[in-house]
Amino acid sequence: MKTTLAFALVASTALTSTAMADDAAITEFRIGILGGENAQDRMNSFSCLQNYASETLGVETKLFAPADYNGVIQGLLGGTIDMAWLGASSYAAVYLQDNDVVEPVLVKQNLDGSIGYHSIGFARADSGITSLEDMQEKVFGFGDPNSTSGYLIPSIEIPEEINATMESGDYFGEVKFTGGHEQTIVAVFNGDIDGGVTWADAQGNWEDGYNSGALRKAVDAGLVDMNEMVQIWQSKVIPEGPVVLRSTLPDDVKAKMTELVDGLYEKDADCAYGVAAGDTLGFQPVTHETYESVIAARQAKIGG
Repeated sequence: MKTTLAFALVASTALTSTAMADDAAITEFRIGILGGENAQDRMNSFSCLQNYASETLGVETKLFAPADYNGVIQGLLGGTIDMAWLGASSYAAVYLQDNDVVEPVLVKQNLDGSIGYHSIGFARADSGITSLEDMQEKVFGFGDPNSTSGYLIPSIEIPEEINATMESGDYFGEVKFTGGHEQTIVAVFNGDIDGGVTWADAQGNWEDGYNSGALRKAVDAGLVDMNEMVQIWQSKVIPEGPVVLRSTLPDDVKAKMTELVDGLYEKDADCAYGVAAGDTLGFQPVTHETYESVIAARQAKIGG
């Protein structure tokens, strides 16, 4: 009986200590920003949210822009990042390694009210490439292996359409990773690779880089002229990735940050434009169930 009581007291103390640690006041707030464009541009796009978060929480807010998607994934898993806007595949990567570490709270809303986007295949307009068929024996570029639109979805859907694998020399002459969305876009535009994939809402005008996404960001940054490029492929609809918060954050911090991002479009439309990578209606609530199909696809394709 004494042993059982002692064990119960130890367990109770451990649970209480954990709860106290989770509910303790934070001393700083850390936002991770996925790759896709150069680090300084990412920091600039999120600087307004950084300032609003500091005002809202009353603590210093820091931005982290790792070189690749995995830097943010590992930061969330290791507890060194508190919030991030993930792609669906990156969320799946986190969830498959630890299903309790983050909570999806919000998702970007397109101008038509939808919450989907597409992987977009593209090439230079003067290349003569207008379809995947024209890409045979050409150089094809993926972005980041943890990207939904820059790898996961096209690596599943394109082989089904071309009836071949994505291995270099099978259908495409070479298949390579460029490092991210911006790198893929610039590589195609400069003629370093023949075609590649990136992400966009596929709404609005092609010459603008659509309404939102990596193409729009590249146009805004003056990196490309969309009139010199052509779309050659489009995926099925992909659910936009979630804004996630570290699960062990104090409840009031999670509530304040969710409210801040949810109301960002109404509070500061220019800030929301930068954070959401283009024209949107802001963000809306989302739950884990939205991403179950992508989690299953990632587990089958990559395993984690």
